[in-house]
Amino acid sequence: MKHAWWGLLLGLGLLAWAPGLGRAADKGTVVEIDGMKSTTPAEWKEETPSSNLRYAQFKLPKVKDDKQDAELVIFKGIPDTVKGNIERWQKDFLPPKGKKADEISKVSEVKLGGKDATYVDVQGTYLFKTRPRDPNEKPQERPDYRLLGVIYEGETKYQIRLVGPAATVEHYKKGFDEWLKNFK
Repeated sequence: MKHAWWGLLLGLGLLAWAPGLGRAADKGTVVEIDGMKSTTPAEWKEETPSSNLRYAQFKLPKVKDDKQDAELVIFKGIPDTVKGNIERWQKDFLPPKGKKADEISKVSEVKLGGKDATYVDVQGTYLFKTRPRDPNEKPQERPDYRLLGVIYEGETKYQIRLVGPAATVEHYKKGFDEWLKNFK
């Protein structure tokens, strides 16, 4: 009987110690935009923003045979128009021969906490740069990539950008869309 209790206690101790079990981060991260909040899916791994231009940053682990993780970044207060953001995001992709940027992207309206926002979906060869707007950095071509972006202009402007291999982005799209809908 003593051995059974020790085994049970040891098992419970291992469960309590196991990395990630029971931590709040496993339930997602609460993100606040313009006083509205929504909790990210638990799969998204919060990271320290890699620059002071980034309000928040998440890694979305790769799926299937993808070689890269996807990244979700939220920018806050960066001045640009909706049209300017859309054009910039489209220029980050090479369309297939014979197609234009407008043909590889979809732009629609969505609600973020009941307020209007613009949703952009772009697919093609991503022109990756470590420093995205550095004109001297040569881009790395990453075929079959996808960007889901949201531009929200409330009291403050926000740009939300999820970019990565197309299969990985598709895997997280439902959770991304739900996360947007849940802002309250």
